[in-house]
Amino acid sequence: MVRMLLLAMVVLAACKGDRQKCETGCRNYATLVYWKAMDPLIAAAPPEQRDAMRREKLADFESKLEGGVETCITQCVSANNDTTVDCLIAAKTAEAAKACASDD
Repeated sequence: MVRMLLLAMVVLAACKGDRQKCETGCRNYATLVYWKAMDPLIAAAPPEQRDAMRREKLADFESKLEGGVETCITQCVSANNDTTVDCLIAAKTAEAAKACASDD
């Protein structure tokens, strides 16, 4: 019985995506998409308010990221889609990251 359980765990683990790659991809996606939306707002603010606004948005981003990244990672690992994960990691723009995520 123990052997069967261990075998089942090994087989199931083999069907899962790479957690570290998923975390990297999720964080890259979130970073690119968030700052794509926030950078124009910061740029539109009066120059003397931009640094404070960027710090505020950074704190907001970090809070949202830590609150949601685990869900993204879990879904990514379960999906086991190396092509999408590699695309998310390689993405340099929000548009590229969104295209990766919509290719599922």
